[in-house]
Amino acid sequence: MPPAQGANLAIMNFVPLVLIFIIFYFLLIRPQKTKEKEHQKMLGNLSKNDNVVTVSGIHGTIINVKDKTIILRVDENVKIEIEKNCVAYKKSQGPN
Repeated sequence: MPPAQGANLAIMNFVPLVLIFIIFYFLLIRPQKTKEKEHQKMLGNLSKNDNVVTVSGIHGTIINVKDKTIILRVDENVKIEIEKNCVAYKKSQGPN
């Protein structure tokens, strides 16, 4: 077998791996990065009186925003301080 033909065969064996990586990138990696960017943007826009839900499922209203934490009112006279990145999403302001 000539050397050029052996090199072509090696490249052809490598092509399916590259295609699999490209498929994984567009189906898994890229959407996850986009979702993470949106979540970071939402965390940066948190402000007082936003209704939020934490990762653990606690519903509350933000009463103070600090650099890395927020103070969350979950009931009358019940306030907790949580990390900003523990906020899963903001609840819509419309009727539930």
